[in-house]
Amino acid sequence: MKIGRYEILDEIGQGAMGTVYRARDPLIERTVAIKAVPIAQLRQDGTDAESRFLREAQSAGRLSHPNIVTIYDVGEADGLAYIAMEYLPGATLRDLMDKGPMPLDLVLDTATQMAEALAFAHEHDVIHRDVKPANVVVTGRRGRIKLTDFGIAHFVNSDHTHVGQMLGSPRYMSPEQAMGREVNGRSDIFSLGAVLYEMLTGRYAFDGNSLPTIVYRVVNEAPVPAATLRPQLPPDLARLLARMLHKNPEARPDARSLVSALHVLAPAAPPASAQPPSRQVSRLLRVLAFGAPIGVFLLIGLGIIVIEHFISPARPILPPPSSPHASLSQGTAPQPDATPDAETDVNNQPASRPPQPERPAVAAVQTDPYLAGLDRKQVELRIKRAELLLEYTEQHPDVVQVDRQLEQLQIERRRHLRQLKKN
Repeated sequence: MKIGRYEILDEIGQGAMGTVYRARDPLIERTVAIKAVPIAQLRQDGTDAESRFLREAQSAGRLSHPNIVTIYDVGEADGLAYIAMEYLPGATLRDLMDKGPMPLDLVLDTATQMAEALAFAHEHDVIHRDVKPANVVVTGRRGRIKLTDFGIAHFVNSDHTHVGQMLGSPRYMSPEQAMGREVNGRSDIFSLGAVLYEMLTGRYAFDGNSLPTIVYRVVNEAPVPAATLRPQLPPDLARLLARMLHKNPEARPDARSLVSALHVLAPAAPPASAQPPSRQVSRLLRVLAFGAPIGVFLLIGLGIIVIEHFISPARPILPPPSSPHASLSQGTAPQPDATPDAETDVNNQPASRPPQPERPAVAAVQTDPYLAGLDRKQVELRIKRAELLLEYTEQHPDVVQVDRQLEQLQIERRRHLRQLKKN
């Protein structure tokens, strides 16, 4: 199956606006999402609905923002009007909210990203008109929020959709939108307020067992205060939420002001550790709390031992004092004015004490300037390595480099010692 040049891979989902497919663009080998709407369905909404759909999609395509889905192409083919957009693997915000109230810091981060997307769109004269959890995709490891379906849902006449499909959207409609009045960017703020309320409390701001009941409550009733359902809610956040859900559009903040207010509230959120962790996370925190100090002390102790070992002065291996080579092993030449008595004492040493063997190799090692330089460099590198271990742990790349230099010095030292023995 194809829509225009796009090769359909599989169906992602269906909704009031038609069908969404995962597709492949053969021109640039890119995976995209295709939203296809029958042109006949658009024409039922008015004679110019088709052109307005394409015009709105094109205007939304001008929006280039990290929190807005990217639109690549728009067109018509085989009786379908379609929009090709960025394919976003990941869960929707609806999937996350179905698990219950979310941690406060995550709620504020999600709402801030959504507000930033709306502020950017409103500044470019694009109104979303259908802000709801199903139109928010959470993608990437860091929870990047992507707002989808800009400027599209407004053109679908509710009379031509199934009731089950409509129930997802009226809960987040602004009062003026529910009454069919003209909407502006503050209508999106009301919808975002309904989403924020649900993220905080785990309950719909406006609910009912029928579409008329929901619409009536959106237009006439205020929801139960969020602080009643979540008592630890910061008062400033509760007041901001009440402003977002105000029935009068002029009493609501605009999107840019909302972004600023949410950034101010972000530090008031308790740290993630204040939220009840899962059993696995709790166990991991206990292990880290107990093991980290022990690891630090062991690392410091190891560094101190290494530093003391290599900073302390070397103790040369000396022959016994009676050896004729004692002065040589200490790095000093025999004195030319040595007395005959001293020589006699040496020659008359007891027979039970065998003469000490000569150690020319040891003397050569201790007096060789090249080896002395290698040893000094080795001590410096080991001290540096101990300092790096204390500060950066063994994973630091400088430690690896020092290890390699130490290994090369050891190889060079062994090679030079073999050369000395041969000579």
